[in-house]
Amino acid sequence: MSGLICGLRIGGIVRYSSWGTVAGLILLVAGATWAGGANYGIRPGARPNVEGKISEWVVPTPKFARDPAPGPDGNIYIAVMYGNKIARFDPHAKKFAEWDLPPGTRPHGLLVDRHGQVWYAGNGNGTIGRLDQTTGKVTEYKLPSGGDPHTVIIDDQGVIWFTEQRANRIGRLDTRTGQITEFKAAGHPYGIALDPAGNVWFCEFSAGKLGKLDPKAGAITELALERDSQPRRMAMAPDGSLWVTLYGKGSLLRVDPIAGKVIKEYALPGGPSGGPYAVTVDGAGAVWANEFSTDTVVQLNPLTGQIRAFALPSKGAAIRKMIVDAEGRLWYMGSHNGRLGVIE
Repeated sequence: MSGLICGLRIGGIVRYSSWGTVAGLILLVAGATWAGGANYGIRPGARPNVEGKISEWVVPTPKFARDPAPGPDGNIYIAVMYGNKIARFDPHAKKFAEWDLPPGTRPHGLLVDRHGQVWYAGNGNGTIGRLDQTTGKVTEYKLPSGGDPHTVIIDDQGVIWFTEQRANRIGRLDTRTGQITEFKAAGHPYGIALDPAGNVWFCEFSAGKLGKLDPKAGAITELALERDSQPRRMAMAPDGSLWVTLYGKGSLLRVDPIAGKVIKEYALPGGPSGGPYAVTVDGAGAVWANEFSTDTVVQLNPLTGQIRAFALPSKGAAIRKMIVDAEGRLWYMGSHNGRLGVIE
């Protein structure tokens, strides 16, 4: 499944079809550079003393807005899934901007590359899309399988990796050529991350396993967890360890991706039914996760095991993704209450 075959311009849209822990340590590897948190291209910062100040803003179109991502300009970008929009928040001016996407796109995950281009998963129309925020032009890259792209990450070579939850695939888009390749997977792939060796790890949510794709060989191996653990999201830490939320157990898992084994499991304050969902790691190795059912965000210090819990100021948030920006601030988006929040 390779090759960019053709492009068809429809209005302002170009449609393509394809055929076929030491704090502050930065890992430089062949094929990928640790970009922190969840391989979003922006190296996250760290704050030695998090005061716990929480601020929230209502997004202009609160129609299942989700999955915030930092840009190189310091702004925060959001996928407005049910509104078919991309939103941008300026933390300094405290103002939002929005762009419309094609009807039926239903954007899910998104990220911003080093050139300021916004890439998103078109969960509703089987595309990976690119928004040029300067012109508003949207370019779409059609998945060969017609699957449902879910969560996206990027490496330093401009390659975007993504999960396809219902289609049970892992996808690869080379942003330089537009070429898309897909790999058959299992277990309804959800969260995704890159390890120091360039392997692609993903959560098999319905199977209670973690999958590992070797991009060179195209082979997938699995690390079995408890059947009902429901691994959901994952993030790579500066020391090369992999962190996973176990939604079905109310815990946080630390994995050694090179050895392919679990290092430790941490019970979280919300208990077995807390529903830990999103996870990210800051530049000093502190791990952040949210508990879906209790409207809390927790910070774990892996060196001491100490956990701090922050109660959100608004309830019914339903956070599905969090990210740490270059200044070390934690950003989250409440998909149910339409509020973008920051903890600093």
